[in-house]
Amino acid sequence: MLKATVSKQKQDKERLLSLPYIERTKEKDTQKWLSSDLIKVILGPRRAGKSVFALMLLKDQSFAYFNFDDESIPGEEKTDLDELMTELKLAYGDTKYILFDEIQNLPNWELFVNRLHRAGYSLVLTGSNASLLSKELATHLTGRHIPIEILPFNFSEILKAKQYEVTPDKLSLPDEKAKLLEYMTQYMTSGGYPEVVTKGVDPRGYLDMLFDAVLFKDVVKRHKVRFSEQIASLGSYLINNVSGQYGTKKLANILEFKSQVTLEKYLGYLTEAYLIFPLIRHSTKAGMRLRSAKKTYVVDNGFVTAKAVQHSPNTGKLMENLVFTELVKKGNQPGRELFYYKTRNDREIDFVLKKGYQVIEMIQVCYDMTDPEVEQREVKALVEAGKELNVSKLTVLTWNEKRTVEKDNMTIQFRPLWEWLLEKSEV
Repeated sequence: MLKATVSKQKQDKERLLSLPYIERTKEKDTQKWLSSDLIKVILGPRRAGKSVFALMLLKDQSFAYFNFDDESIPGEEKTDLDELMTELKLAYGDTKYILFDEIQNLPNWELFVNRLHRAGYSLVLTGSNASLLSKELATHLTGRHIPIEILPFNFSEILKAKQYEVTPDKLSLPDEKAKLLEYMTQYMTSGGYPEVVTKGVDPRGYLDMLFDAVLFKDVVKRHKVRFSEQIASLGSYLINNVSGQYGTKKLANILEFKSQVTLEKYLGYLTEAYLIFPLIRHSTKAGMRLRSAKKTYVVDNGFVTAKAVQHSPNTGKLMENLVFTELVKKGNQPGRELFYYKTRNDREIDFVLKKGYQVIEMIQVCYDMTDPEVEQREVKALVEAGKELNVSKLTVLTWNEKRTVEKDNMTIQFRPLWEWLLEKSEV
């Protein structure tokens, strides 16, 4: 059985390597780790491009490939790993490099990986499960791995896929500027999943099915969830209330969960599967961080549009979610470098960026700045928060507006979203 699977997957590997490829932003940084003996672990949601990224990383090497997310494998727990290694050797010869796709589907995978690593193999793993990073890897591969997170395309990658290069000359032409803003609108509503961007599939239909598939495969099936309707309604609620705050007690009541503990467990599963990201409030007091309501964001705007109950999702919410996902793609980790904030007067700041112990920037997201009262509100909140946390870099991200505002001896930069999206990360 394994012989046939290895042979079929070898053909899959060759096919994937021959397809057109959009170079990912993280590729150059990751390439430098290839020759090290560290295990390369590529994590991210399903269909975000992890496998292709890993294949392209190894394309100049002779390497073996095996995908554990294959229905032809008769019950993963029964996989004879010695037989697997024999078949890989027969198919690929003596090779130092091995790529294992969706490794989380192999029970006790870490023991197998450790054994191969000790034997001198250079391993690249992919996984669609965030706990690989937080728990199993930390426990079993301490100091022996480098995690690389691959999420759906960012805006720069989308423009590459569209073969559109942004230049100052272009931006001075109204038609070209309009084209750039149209690409940004598409990104904000349809998201950055590779299939949507490169193949022109119907984003609503494709992403609706993808979300449900991930929910079933990576949550219900993996964790043997008995009340699948409950976790589906939780996912739907969070998507339809993107960027909104929630307390677990109140949320459990709204969704009629019998147990707050069950709700929290299900929230963990959705986070683990890369469907949602909780964002905690910034505070120097641990108790305040734990007690405060969290905000929820979704891994890709396309899910918000596909799963929206209302006819068209709120543009301001979509823009805020987009900024959040881009901050994560730029390397900011929620709960470590990325927070929201409330001032002493209860004014909310969308995003607080930390580096080490220092808050380095605060960001407000506002789609429409035509109303002077809205501008006044956003500026007031930033100035207040900037003074409380002693932060001088204050930013308002707008749809297409660029200017500087001075208020109470503080400077606020209003920046167009497209400009910020195309800015290289400083993280």
